[in-house]
Amino acid sequence: MKSVLIVYNQANNERVEFMLDTLGIRGFTFWENIQGRGHEQGDPHRGTHTWPELNNAILTVIPDDKVDELLLSVRKLDKRNEEVGIRAFVWNIEQSTL
Repeated sequence: MKSVLIVYNQANNERVEFMLDTLGIRGFTFWENIQGRGHEQGDPHRGTHTWPELNNAILTVIPDDKVDELLLSVRKLDKRNEEVGIRAFVWNIEQSTL
């Protein structure tokens, strides 16, 4: 099992949920209105007058064989509108109560 954290501009919320549904990834935890800044070219997302945008995040635990397909979908979504931004991070789940 792998854990995948997807952090994205809230403008992509419907697209991200559609992507998960299309890939058959049902379970996730969702956070909204997250502040941050991309590490390379990203502008701050602070929810302020100066930096009005905010991020959302989804954490999902999926079988190893779904990871590549999910990451490919994230890359495709990012390429559609790189200014909006989406990133995914993967790590191993060593134990679970699933």
